[in-house]
Amino acid sequence: MKMRMLRIWALVMVLSLLLTACAGSGQTGEGAVSTPAASEAAGSEEMVTSGFDPDNIVLGGRDAEGTTGVVSSGRMEASRLGVEILKNGGNAIDAAVAMGFLLGVCEQQSSGIGGGGFMMIRFADSDEVVFIDFRDQSGAAASLDMWEIDENGRVVDQANKVGAKAVAVPGEVKGMLYALDTYGSMSRREVMQPAIDMARDGFEVSAITERDISDAYGFLVQFESTAEIYFDHDNLDMPYQKGAIIKNPDLAETLELIAEKGEGEFYTGSIAQKIVDSVQKHGGHLTMEDFANYEISVGEAVHGTYRGYDIYSSNLPSSGGTIIIEMLNILENFDVGSMDPESAEYFHLLSETMKLGFADRTRYMGDPAYIDVPATGLIDKEYAAQLAGSIDMTKAQTYEAGDPWPFESDSTTHYSIIDAAGNMVAVTKTVDATFASGLVAEGTGILLNDTLYDFSIDPESPNVVDGSKRPLSSMSPTLVMKDGQPFLSLGAPGSTRIITGVAQVISKVIDHGMDIEEAINAVRMHDDFGTLILENRVSEEVIAQLEEMGHTLNTSERYLLFPCVQAVMRLEDGTLRGSADPRRDGYALGY
Repeated sequence: MKMRMLRIWALVMVLSLLLTACAGSGQTGEGAVSTPAASEAAGSEEMVTSGFDPDNIVLGGRDAEGTTGVVSSGRMEASRLGVEILKNGGNAIDAAVAMGFLLGVCEQQSSGIGGGGFMMIRFADSDEVVFIDFRDQSGAAASLDMWEIDENGRVVDQANKVGAKAVAVPGEVKGMLYALDTYGSMSRREVMQPAIDMARDGFEVSAITERDISDAYGFLVQFESTAEIYFDHDNLDMPYQKGAIIKNPDLAETLELIAEKGEGEFYTGSIAQKIVDSVQKHGGHLTMEDFANYEISVGEAVHGTYRGYDIYSSNLPSSGGTIIIEMLNILENFDVGSMDPESAEYFHLLSETMKLGFADRTRYMGDPAYIDVPATGLIDKEYAAQLAGSIDMTKAQTYEAGDPWPFESDSTTHYSIIDAAGNMVAVTKTVDATFASGLVAEGTGILLNDTLYDFSIDPESPNVVDGSKRPLSSMSPTLVMKDGQPFLSLGAPGSTRIITGVAQVISKVIDHGMDIEEAINAVRMHDDFGTLILENRVSEEVIAQLEEMGHTLNTSERYLLFPCVQAVMRLEDGTLRGSADPRRDGYALGY
């Protein structure tokens, strides 16, 4: 009866979506949401509206300043917890781990212990910067043969995206607990208890969460273990609406076990067994050996400079840090600061720079354990100057990948933290697509990733799927230093738009002297497939000029759905200032 009602509701949802599309109002985007917690933190500032309207996002009111510590994340609950951890004597790493587990409860559609990610840490006492890679990894049996490819070159039934054949071994638990055990000062119990309590007691559904559940309905409904969490059984099994409370007692119990017994319970114990059983039950190939063999990687960040600032960002298997630095290196050959940041000249330069960077990303980047990547050449200043010379400032062009080899020598939530000591943390983590594979492992409450979707199905691609391999990522947690002092911690969710969004915010702060909130709220664009996607908050004259230059434009959105940048900045007087992207639920808090 339950599943029949769910199927009936699915038909209702499909008809509703069709009617919405016919009415011309089917555009989606990130909006601002009012919750009791948000209103309390906002004080007298009315930051949000009742409900979700992507064309009327409220700018402002999501920033914060502090002299001791500032955090910025995609949920108010997580930002509040981060500040509380810092106030109670924890360091930035303690706060990052606590926030990570909490976000995995209240923003499970974007991240959680069923996924993975990257963490950047800068230690104030040593100036050392560490990059922790806890990206998900395919099982040993993974191959193109897992999926049926149709005559159009697509995977049949989206099996690489929905369901058990899309699931990789999650890395988040091992990555978070490594950071805590190695660099933190608090116990597992102290940092995990807030997430345990929230999973058990519930969290309030925001307008964005409501939208995400509705958008993902078609595949969430396929799995009863998932529907039991996200659909209201007291209301004809409809998806939960804004203001409802979602509880996840199985996830609370899972987190309780991890807090008590550590990562072993997740990778070799009862939790691993439940995940493997669930994946295999639904046709996947993960094994207990795959979980037992999973390891994180701890190493150096990719490092570059931009106009005297040091940029540290995510290294391979993320393409993000390398391509951000490559794009900034190209921009360094132009007087960007003299350009109007809402002019056709400025958007044209960004577009050409992005296309050059993404051409190299597609051609060269993948898991370095499987292929040679010219990482040093890609971030070389001379190589960037060569690429910059190919840009014609009067017309749009298409670009093939460059040749970085001669310059080679012997190399989906985000939150940012800077604490009183000057420790900096930037974390980007994901379950991949919104609501991931759609599959919650029975008895665990864990929504499992669809990370295998990040692999290419082109057998000639450097990022083709293979066994025990990590797919290419765009996640780009980034730290910026000036004269050896903290300057900026930032990052974003949003697939390849992460790269362009982070690069734009860095450039706007450095080149145009923008405040961090102003830089995040500014008109944003993206171009990696030859279409310049531009927020339509610009003049018709600018749009006409770009079209005359030969750009193919998409200006259908007032605010791009992604990326959603969360950042903390250190001002010259030592004040810490954070801001959260209005395209999401987040807020910055400080003290």
